[in-house]
Amino acid sequence: MNRILLVGLILQTTLSAAPADNVWTQWRGPTRDGLVVSTNWPERLDEKTLQQKWRLELGPSYSGPIVTPDRVFTTETRDGKFEIVRALDRSTGKELWKAEWSGSMKVPFFARSNGDWIRSTPAWDGQSLYVGGMRDVLVCLDGQTGVERWRRNFPEELGTEVPTFGFVCSPLVDGDALYVQAGGGVVRLDKESGKTRWRSMVDGGGMDGSAFSSPVLANLAGKRQLVVQSRTHLTGLDPEDGKELWTTAVEAFRGMNILTPTIVSSNRVFTSTYGGKTVAFDISNSDGRFGAVPAWTFKAQGYMTSPILLDGHAYLHLRSQRALCIDVANGTEKWTSSQGFGKYWSMVANKERILALDERGILFLIRANPEKFEVIAERKVADDTWAHLAVAGGQLFIRELRALAVYDWVKSVD
Repeated sequence: MNRILLVGLILQTTLSAAPADNVWTQWRGPTRDGLVVSTNWPERLDEKTLQQKWRLELGPSYSGPIVTPDRVFTTETRDGKFEIVRALDRSTGKELWKAEWSGSMKVPFFARSNGDWIRSTPAWDGQSLYVGGMRDVLVCLDGQTGVERWRRNFPEELGTEVPTFGFVCSPLVDGDALYVQAGGGVVRLDKESGKTRWRSMVDGGGMDGSAFSSPVLANLAGKRQLVVQSRTHLTGLDPEDGKELWTTAVEAFRGMNILTPTIVSSNRVFTSTYGGKTVAFDISNSDGRFGAVPAWTFKAQGYMTSPILLDGHAYLHLRSQRALCIDVANGTEKWTSSQGFGKYWSMVANKERILALDERGILFLIRANPEKFEVIAERKVADDTWAHLAVAGGQLFIRELRALAVYDWVKSVD
């Protein structure tokens, strides 16, 4: 058997055999919803409970770390010119390989205070790592060696513009398919070859077509669908051929549709936007003809933080920098925190507890209680961090703006 194929099969077998809570394979985790299956987390975040294992200084990045049973993948931008991917030993932080390419860019002046560096969180399928570069480039790397397997440069190939804010969408792997919002629309690629299987133009390209959101797969109204949020619309696509099943406009200031769509039930999706509202849509199916109608709307505005859905309630971080709990069945507000936080949270949840890391580097442990807002513990873990938190096998992986830190969560005090 070909050696590379054998290595790939071993890696895929290893990943499949690994406990579900010991890896973090994509944006918002293995189930793409920020939910973690593990034993109860402790109710403390002090240095005895949350112990730093190692920390490695790196160039700046907004990409969340990807965690496998034996390694961690992370991205960075260097010297304002190069994008870098590193594979690190999970136990020690030692570099195993590095890949890089020229490809950085400048974002508009009003967003530049938050940086020009790489944004998309990669996806890992047990063999390959799929990385989005700022200039609308998608690169497939061999996870064992870092060797480039294929590359797609969407502006060069399709004649589209480089997105004004860069490649932001985080790729989604499903079987032999790879879905990504790039090239002014949505594309399905063959993950082995990188070849396009279909392309759907949910927007028109350029600034208005450069999605900030990331797609999800879901069964809605009796059909499996790819749910995507462009800068102007929320849309359901047939994952097999890319045909539009339904679409609905979503109000947002300057197209700030940033959140990953949240699947509430077998026929309900909701989102929240900057400059718009928090809205739930019911998806209908009448003899194969689909539609989307608002189930309810709420005045609160989301911004950048994709919410956590637990037991029929969504927990959001708002444009106002406060936290909100809302009943997704009817849009009823359960509470809004009196306390304000930073501009952004990345959130993960385990049973009735939510970890929220804000861009100021403060990690909050919050009880997921629809009756009242309650911070159980908090701790300063970084000076600046916009990347999504990763949790795997009793460890926390925090991509600071200029470093990656790994913490062991000691559960004996719980």
